[in-house]
Amino acid sequence: MRRVLLDPLADQPTDQVNFWEVAPENWIGLGGTYGKQFRALTEKHPFICHGLSLSIGSPMPLDEAFLHRLKRFMKEHDIRYYSEHLSYCSDHGHLYDLLPIPFTEEAVHYVARRIRQVQDLLEQRIAMENVSYYAAPGKEMEEIDFLNAVLTEADCDLLLDVNNIYVNSVNHGYDAEDFLSRIPAERIAYLHIAGHYNEDEDLIIDTHGADVIDPVWTLLEKTYEKYGVIPTLLERDFNLPPLAELLQEVDNIAALQNKWHKNHDSLARHG
Repeated sequence: MRRVLLDPLADQPTDQVNFWEVAPENWIGLGGTYGKQFRALTEKHPFICHGLSLSIGSPMPLDEAFLHRLKRFMKEHDIRYYSEHLSYCSDHGHLYDLLPIPFTEEAVHYVARRIRQVQDLLEQRIAMENVSYYAAPGKEMEEIDFLNAVLTEADCDLLLDVNNIYVNSVNHGYDAEDFLSRIPAERIAYLHIAGHYNEDEDLIIDTHGADVIDPVWTLLEKTYEKYGVIPTLLERDFNLPPLAELLQEVDNIAALQNKWHKNHDSLARHG
């Protein structure tokens, strides 16, 4: 949900959208016209929160004041779930970028402890997102092993970003389908899919500012093939086209989900 979508949403039906995601930092405490429009939407549609500032890997203490505000915000708007990035973005102030946590055993313990703190404070499970990254300082284990170790030790859920798997597979030279095959199915809460920018043949920047490309659609289809249909969110943060064009990509998601259901039903009938 972006503020620029509020007016178009008032004029155009979006029946194919089953849920919306919102960055709580951009909406907590917002009043006036935007606040009223947002309230009207949360009263009609399911919403989830995807945070930007938790900074779970930061060396600084957790911002418990923010977490208390978040908890009240979610209750006020009946927001059903909260997810964040497995990264950090602050150290004595916000850094305005999502930086990679070192893939080390020490970092696993540190991050898992902080995730458990957040879950205890919010009194609910949360999901951590596999992030795109461009360097791996202090790396002692592979990304997939670090991710799985954090999920297990923290006992939290996973927001699986399919585009980030593709981006990282190109930037770091690993097999995207192999990475996908090692995801713990029981921890997947929902999926992200997005567009990106090709800086070079071996460097992709995760921008959320373009249409989803065919290899990412293919990887999403393979995700459904392996794990079944999972709620899937289309991310678009800037260079927003008209709402009708965004809804075409939502329709693409629905088409892949319907294809899985048809194939699954056919196998069940002929099994």
